[in-house]
Amino acid sequence: MASSGLFQCEDPEMWLRVSDIYWDVVSIKGSKQKKLLQLDRWYQEALPSSISARPHRFLSRDELIKLMEWKLLRGKFRPRLQQLVSSNPPETVESCTGQAFRLLPNVSAALDELCQLKGIGPATASAVLAAGAPELTAFMADEAVESIPGLTPVQYTSKHYLRFLEALRQKAATLSKASGDTWSPHRLELCLWAWKVAQKLCPDRLDALEKGDVEGRQTKKQKTK
Repeated sequence: MASSGLFQCEDPEMWLRVSDIYWDVVSIKGSKQKKLLQLDRWYQEALPSSISARPHRFLSRDELIKLMEWKLLRGKFRPRLQQLVSSNPPETVESCTGQAFRLLPNVSAALDELCQLKGIGPATASAVLAAGAPELTAFMADEAVESIPGLTPVQYTSKHYLRFLEALRQKAATLSKASGDTWSPHRLELCLWAWKVAQKLCPDRLDALEKGDVEGRQTKKQKTK
């Protein structure tokens, strides 16, 4: 695992263990980046609920601005992007994001639609789609993309994102079949992000995972002893 990385792992139990430490990793990263935990909770939980509660899926301008704030805080800070996103008219944001969701499952067309907005490239567009359709898409986080063999260096293009998404979909199908659980592209992306960030910030947590030492969870082997 240390050399091959999480993506090569075929054991659903290990992926579950990584999923269990996601919020711990966000909190550790957020110790230096204030507001990260708050914004991540909003993006992962509140925003999807808001989108799904609407008769037709879309993001408001304020939500798109907040999503960009989350993305920049979680990754590379580019203040110019925040300014560009803020310059989009509210009605244009709602129309464009709504049309993007209607274009699904054609992810390529949905990305093209979102990239018409100022300040929105394929990576941010993927974050919009993942918030409203996590079962079909995933956020193009650098850490997650870099975890998949053959996708480094990261290229912020629709073509590169679609390669990333296809790899996640194939892995999700494999894990779902092996576990009887439902693994979505977005769920896998969160695990890959947590693994990669933990390698840098709290490698001891990963050591514990590989030993099956996770608070609140026993491995199948431990249960049968």
